[in-house]
Amino acid sequence: MQESPVSRRAVLATGAGLCAGFAGCISTGATPPGNADGEAGGGDVDVPTLRAGGSSTVYPIVDTAASYWGTSEPCWHSDRYGISTNERLADYWGGLYGFETTRSEAPPIAVRVKLSHSGTGLENLRKGRLDIGNSSASVKAEFPDFREEELSKYTDHVVGVDAQPIVVSEAIAEAGVDVISAETLKARSTQAKSPTSGRFRGTTAPRSRFQAVGRTEGSGTDTAFRNNLFSDPNAPIPGVDIRKGQNQQVWGIVTNADNAIAYMALAFVDDSVPSIGLTVEGTEYVPGENLAEGGYPLARDLHRYTWDGTSEREAAFLRMILHDYGQETFVKAANYSALTDDRQRKQLDGLPALQR
Repeated sequence: MQESPVSRRAVLATGAGLCAGFAGCISTGATPPGNADGEAGGGDVDVPTLRAGGSSTVYPIVDTAASYWGTSEPCWHSDRYGISTNERLADYWGGLYGFETTRSEAPPIAVRVKLSHSGTGLENLRKGRLDIGNSSASVKAEFPDFREEELSKYTDHVVGVDAQPIVVSEAIAEAGVDVISAETLKARSTQAKSPTSGRFRGTTAPRSRFQAVGRTEGSGTDTAFRNNLFSDPNAPIPGVDIRKGQNQQVWGIVTNADNAIAYMALAFVDDSVPSIGLTVEGTEYVPGENLAEGGYPLARDLHRYTWDGTSEREAAFLRMILHDYGQETFVKAANYSALTDDRQRKQLDGLPALQR
């Protein structure tokens, strides 16, 4: 299976202008997600290259990090993070593991990021086509039939937390739909018959048939949705009308339809795809307020897997994302939740020891 490359500009609507406060950073631009037309990466092809790919959910984090990594000048206020240096990102983080720049215009390690979905990224990691596989579901959930011996080859690095919101077309939100219950969501996912306005809060909601949009089977978002909502990553949900492989494609369908309801990663939610609340056992979870709190059933970790341990080259890039600087600049800026201090410390401690 081949990775399907997508432009960095095509997925970072929520991170537009992020570099403005960092001298020397490149501009990310702002194009609505959904237009796959390129490949993201930083650095020079003549230097060692770190190949990453997989989940469209994790992509905004990794792609922005790769873009910053490859800049030719420092693009961070290092004094904000307890680091005293004027080095550019690639030189600083690579230097912690002994990597040195051989030419002033080239980083010690180049980073290339391709986009597909979690299952493809994890499979390509296993086959040696990638150095890091991005996944929005655990490898055990993605490959439930794998033996423990096979699963143990995947080395997990959790870099952030996503809380999948439920989104609807603008016409549905404008009609008064602002919340759905977990029971209704389960029913809509497993039955061909669509819900009517009586199952939603909002008396003016349309009674026409809703189009349920899901993710392709094997994507981390779909696996997490099944596992979190139905307690089974393989739970059948035949009521979905259409499935797409990437968050960007779901964004496009919901944006252009007047009757769509879907689930997607927080990084892709904007004014064109309004998010609505989800009521679970009497508690209402509202996007922007309490999705990151315990109990929200669609919250999931964001993973970056390496194969059979972690090399120093992989660790240099991972450490940048796991550091306070990376959590703020890449994870939180993509609208995801940063790791708690304890989880962050555990992830950093799991990386190879520094050389300096």
